[in-house]
Amino acid sequence: MKLYQKLRTAVPRLVLSQEDEEEEEEEEEDADTPTPTGHSRLAPWWVGSGLLLSAVLLSAVTVWVLRQVSGGWHGPAPPSQCQQVPESHRFDCYPERRVVVTRELCEGRGCCFVETSPAAGGRRGVPWCFYPPDFPSYALQSLNQTALGMAGLLVRREKAYYPRDIGVLRLDVELETDTRLHVKITDAANPRYEVPLDVPRAKKRAENPIYSLDFSKDPFGLLLRRRDTGTVLLNTTVAPLIFADQFLQISTALPSRFLYGLGEHRSTLLHSLDWSTLTLWARDVSPTESFNLYGAHPFYLLLEEGGDAHGVFLLNSNAMEVALQPAPALTWRTIGGVLDFYIFLGPDPNAVIQQYQEVIGFPAMPPLWALGFHLCRWGYGSSNETWQTVRAMRNFQIPQDAQWNDIDYMDRYRDFTFDAQKFASLPSLVEDLHKHGQHYVMILDPGISSTSPRGSYWPFDEGLRRGLFINTTQGQPLIGQVWPGYTAFADFSNVDTRQWWLENLQRFHAHVPFDGVWIDMNEPSNFMDGSEEGCPPGELDSPPYTPAVLGDSLSAKTVCASAKQSTSVHYNLHNLYGLMEAEATASALIQIRGKRPFVISRSTFPSQGRYSGHWLGDNRSQWKDMYYSIPGMLSFSLFGIPLVGADICGFSGSTSEELCTRWMQLGAFYPFSRNHNSQNEKAQDPTAFSPAARTAMKDVLLTRYSLLPFLYTLFHRAHVHGDTVARPLFFEFPQDTATYGLDRQFLWGRSLLVTPVLEPGVDSVMGYFPRGMWYDFYTGSSVNSSGEMLKLSAPLEHLNLHLREGSILPTQKPGPTSKASRGNPLRLIVALSPGATAWGDLFWDDGESLDTFERGSYSYLVFNATENVFTSRVLHTSTEAASTTIGTLSIYGVREPPHKVLLNGQEKPFSYLDNQVLTVSGLGMGLGQAFSLQWL
Repeated sequence: MKLYQKLRTAVPRLVLSQEDEEEEEEEEEDADTPTPTGHSRLAPWWVGSGLLLSAVLLSAVTVWVLRQVSGGWHGPAPPSQCQQVPESHRFDCYPERRVVVTRELCEGRGCCFVETSPAAGGRRGVPWCFYPPDFPSYALQSLNQTALGMAGLLVRREKAYYPRDIGVLRLDVELETDTRLHVKITDAANPRYEVPLDVPRAKKRAENPIYSLDFSKDPFGLLLRRRDTGTVLLNTTVAPLIFADQFLQISTALPSRFLYGLGEHRSTLLHSLDWSTLTLWARDVSPTESFNLYGAHPFYLLLEEGGDAHGVFLLNSNAMEVALQPAPALTWRTIGGVLDFYIFLGPDPNAVIQQYQEVIGFPAMPPLWALGFHLCRWGYGSSNETWQTVRAMRNFQIPQDAQWNDIDYMDRYRDFTFDAQKFASLPSLVEDLHKHGQHYVMILDPGISSTSPRGSYWPFDEGLRRGLFINTTQGQPLIGQVWPGYTAFADFSNVDTRQWWLENLQRFHAHVPFDGVWIDMNEPSNFMDGSEEGCPPGELDSPPYTPAVLGDSLSAKTVCASAKQSTSVHYNLHNLYGLMEAEATASALIQIRGKRPFVISRSTFPSQGRYSGHWLGDNRSQWKDMYYSIPGMLSFSLFGIPLVGADICGFSGSTSEELCTRWMQLGAFYPFSRNHNSQNEKAQDPTAFSPAARTAMKDVLLTRYSLLPFLYTLFHRAHVHGDTVARPLFFEFPQDTATYGLDRQFLWGRSLLVTPVLEPGVDSVMGYFPRGMWYDFYTGSSVNSSGEMLKLSAPLEHLNLHLREGSILPTQKPGPTSKASRGNPLRLIVALSPGATAWGDLFWDDGESLDTFERGSYSYLVFNATENVFTSRVLHTSTEAASTTIGTLSIYGVREPPHKVLLNGQEKPFSYLDNQVLTVSGLGMGLGQAFSLQWL
């Protein structure tokens, strides 16, 4: 029987389909689990065997045990089978790194060995050792109906080549919604570690799913199709399933090559499927191509032929890698936990991300000031120098909402302290910031200094007394080394650690009333490998298989995988460390300030958008780093962390005036906008440059501040609906294949197209404009595109922004802070479609209180334009809207000069320009007032 052939030309014989199973007349209320005693009637394909399920299971386990005793299956694959496997469909049987794979090693696993030409540049190419068509896998031995879907047993008849493989697995399939499928594979007999993430529990089976499921019996495989197109989204029969204690592997064919996500990595937005491997293991390293970086996000989005999209999330926090190959196909390899998949059917990219966030949680609503401009550097040297920078920004009237300090504010780099000499005026600086409507953010690391004299450093003394640090296998605090020297690491999986963390923050806030917290080094980072004593021998620190992690060891620049935490070993919890710290920090900020928390974290995991934003790490002052920030930002939009940005102008190295000007223009459109650089480098805040560059930076920040009502509304939609804020063009134009690889431009919401300059020495930029009418944001001049690349003028002082037809953007006269801007009148910009229609909305609240939407303390307005009439409808209002007015309406694309304009039936003066822009000023309409404006 052909088992592992090309997906599109030969699908294995299917023995049971979802539709077949649904036709069964079993009693659902008694079928929530497979019934080992055989009390539930078996599916028709199984009844013919004449065996009860208990006998089947006993027989299967007996066969498997005998195979274990006899050493399993190790015979070499017949050459005739090997040659028939096309190169692009060769699934790696020997993925170990740092091993020269010989024919003997390969055939010892029962695999095919065929040498091919090495890949260029030393990359891994076509595997020489790959699975033959008849390599043993699991077989589906039973499948029963449950209230939510199906449950079954998978049995392996041949021993796998990794130790402690599991012979009998449990399969659970739940049709949770019409667009979400949940598939879980785990040990049928023994509990295993699972990610402690709150996920929704379906209460009933989906009634009209837009997908259909088929199963292959032997080898076991799942085939998932989209009903309306018949597209096969998953086919796991293309390579064997392996489920050992510390090696879990499953492969699937993909319906196209257009794959995104799988972070955190530095790469293009659209991944290459040319034999690339993406490793997920949180690591402190400057962003570099091909390295595993700070966070782990086992989620991908794939665009299908024709523009439909689906997503796949593997809920697993162990070290893993995802191998991509040009078949197209994908292989998940992880070294612990279970295979817990959620599949999201979309069918468009925006819907996929919304459905993903329905599982991991929608992001928190940030305070308005979080969306202003932030300024930081490592190396101010003193609070007075920090203060001087703030004053200089004010003197030049450059908008700024938050001032930050890096670790140099601390006393000997110890958390919850500040240098009493160099930063003596820090409390006064924070007080001054607050008087000017500004905010203060400081850095914290999870490594707590362990070398201070006993009784002199409360954070360590108290943490030690309460037993709140990560421990060695011997039960003693694991000691590593970070900025303060020898350190212990807070165990945020321990609920008691959150109280200790809160108390530390409260004690520090009493002296320095900070507004937000920047949590860094939380992979966790360690200047040692493991600990001061190294790591003990054993299969946690030296597992049978180590994914392709930087440093070739799980303990490289972090703590030992065998280290003990409250809820599990670090081997399982490493990738969750930043998430757990972010949750503890956000909770503490709420209790301390009673307002929305602001947390920026370096390490992240799915669901972290509920607690923090993210910056893209320690980048460099180079043009390519500026470019890579765009796919990095857009990827985190896919991951449900919309509050994201990179260090504007670069962290390490010295920037140039041209680079920093261009980067400030791009960075003004990061959802999280912060300029930050390292010590021993020249200053790169806007005041440090020539008047021309400084003015260009100020102007683009004023543009950002004018757009804060629009940006704030986008974050509201992200919080309530799971929309993205910054998004790739293909999200809005999934039928336009020219958008699939675009990552040098992006959109805010569906409406605002940003086309930055990313190269030195140019005064123009090429940008792609999907089919339709686009308007220059500043002037209203229109471009009617057929879907084409256009050359745009881009002198150093100019950033190209364009409005999409059919949109209405709320803007506001900008002030020096978001707080000052809030009191200014609004200007609504209407970008008419060729049919003279447009739509937009506005969310408005006090900008900082907790749960304003949930409590109803907000205003929400919907704007429409159709048939020469603009309307503002108030769907919900609160007292916060009383002091804000809509002052101006600018309408782009009015083809004929109007004779008069009527506001609620009363004639109003107006202006009309040759570029078809109609402007009506002096409206004076309160946000709580519905109104209409007509042009005749």
